[in-house]
Amino acid sequence: ENELGVQAPVGFWDPAGLTADGSVENFNRRRQTELKHGRIAMLATMGYITPEITGKFPGYLSYSGKIAFADVPNGLAAISKVPSGGWYQIATYMAFCEISQDQSPGSPGAAGDFGWKVLTSEDPEEKTKKLAAEIANGRLAMMAIIGMF
Repeated sequence: ENELGVQAPVGFWDPAGLTADGSVENFNRRRQTELKHGRIAMLATMGYITPEITGKFPGYLSYSGKIAFADVPNGLAAISKVPSGGWYQIATYMAFCEISQDQSPGSPGAAGDFGWKVLTSEDPEEKTKKLAAEIANGRLAMMAIIGMF
């Protein structure tokens, strides 16, 4: 009941009973997963709406395939338009992000803290406020990106 993410008006909400066993280890693993999925959803949501607002990059996504950035639609329709080399680059970057930081249980990385103080704070109260906001925004972004498809 005192964990980050327990926020008004809902409070602690676990309709599926995933925390009924009381396992701290399982809770921490699920929280780590929630943070990661929330961050990915926030990026995906911004990646979906930003080109619609600001326009797309000029030039070509693939010179050999003569695919311009403007030719790539948003959402699931983009999957068939991006060349396999592009998907390889995306997958390689994702793998780099996964293995470049220590995210083992109990490490700061497992709690989502990679030492980038621009987004967090030295002040514990301010840091808690920002981390709670990140969880709430991540939850909202997960619902938003589902609704966009």
